[in-house]
Amino acid sequence: MSEARSRLLNTATELFYAEGIHSVGIDRVIAAAQVTRATLYRHFPGKDDLVVAYLTQADEAIRTRVNAARTQDASPDDIVRTVGRSIADDIQRPGFRGCAFLNAVAEYPDPTHPVHQAVLRHRQWFLATITELLSDTGETDPEPAARHFVMLRDGAMAAGCLTDPKPICETFLLGIDGLLKYRNRSRQQPDF
Repeated sequence: MSEARSRLLNTATELFYAEGIHSVGIDRVIAAAQVTRATLYRHFPGKDDLVVAYLTQADEAIRTRVNAARTQDASPDDIVRTVGRSIADDIQRPGFRGCAFLNAVAEYPDPTHPVHQAVLRHRQWFLATITELLSDTGETDPEPAARHFVMLRDGAMAAGCLTDPKPICETFLLGIDGLLKYRNRSRQQPDF
């Protein structure tokens, strides 16, 4: 990645996340990144391409954290907990404004739009990954449990930027522990 492309993408990432995608114009990104319009368009043919690159970079960062959790010498349950703690850490960092993907899809509701499609690709990967991680724990019906995890995450991301994130994160992590503790419970009950 060229230095100019990197500077453009990092500048756009900061502005889009902090202020919203539609509220940040190309001229603002160009000025803040200190590049020419020609440089921007050489790397990103249009604003939509820049937004998709911003989301792709966010997706790659999350994939890297999940892969790092998977490579730990830890139990499958602890890997799921590590992924949850990573999310909770994000929610508690300064400047947190919610989920970049949920924020983006709120601004791009058309399901055929490239930005919306980028959000869907990330969410499909995330659900599939959490399903796989929960399957590794011994969960015999991991997809509903994974959907529950993703809903807990979405709620924590939304609430974490509205109020004190600490109790939100504690509740989120307790929810993950509950998923792990009570997995397969209904199927393990003896028949009377």
